Amino acid sequence: MLPIGDDNTYRLRTPVVTWILIALNIGVFIFFQGFGTDEQVVYSYSMIPQEILTGKDIVTPPTVVMDRWSGERYTLPGLAPTPVPVFLTILISMFMHGGIAHIAGNMLFLSIFGDNVEDRLGHFRFLLFYLVSGLVAAAAHILVCFVTGDGLLTPTLGASGAISGIMGAYLLLFPGNRVRVLLFNFIPTTVSAVVVIGLWFIFQLINGLGYLGGTRGDGVAYAAHIGGFLYGFFRVRRYIPKRRRVRYYYY
Repeated sequence: MLPIGDDNTYRLRTPVVTWILIALNIGVFIFFQGFGTDEQVVYSYSMIPQEILTGKDIVTPPTVVMDRWSGERYTLPGLAPTPVPVFLTILISMFMHGGIAHIAGNMLFLSIFGDNVEDRLGHFRFLLFYLVSGLVAAAAHILVCFVTGDGLLTPTLGASGAISGIMGAYLLLFPGNRVRVLLFNFIPTTVSAVVVIGLWFIFQLINGLGYLGGTRGDGVAYAAHIGGFLYGFFRVRRYIPKRRRVRYYYY
């Protein structure tokens, strides 16, 4: 079930911040990451859980690994020096992506669900909410890495955590909104946001629990998705601006 659009009938604001975020992500991917081909950038600016936990920049040598299916050996780059304070990589990595499919999927979801949430929160509050959701998602991923002892030196990047927060907010604010989807990736239809986002979240939970049980190895930071989503769902109301009270004069 692939979302391709939603009902924007009641949207009042132009989603300027959503468009800027999409442009920034695409710009970083093209000009900073060289369409995702610059491994030096990835291994220098991605978030490394162990670096965040210790506050120290970690540099590791390249390692030679063997594909267990093909038997082919290849060199995995080591962690490169980080030119900025390691804590800034939490923010920088939110605008980096691992490949075209990665950024295309994230920007599709941001464009569909971000504009409605921005309309409800307002431009500045939406931007703040987006960034905080990404930080909470990163913290959830780091916590799981610390508890399991797995992935502490694995580079982490992508806007998925922040976008998961947007999806959590969308589910709370617009549960009955109609979302256009491609069923089985080729049958167009419309379903409610509860179905689309609800199924997506269940998928994250199942795979996240599978990862904790040691049965997953697909390189997806499910804890970040879950953490960002829960933050968005339970905290978005704090970002909704209070309506100004109108004084009435009776005569």
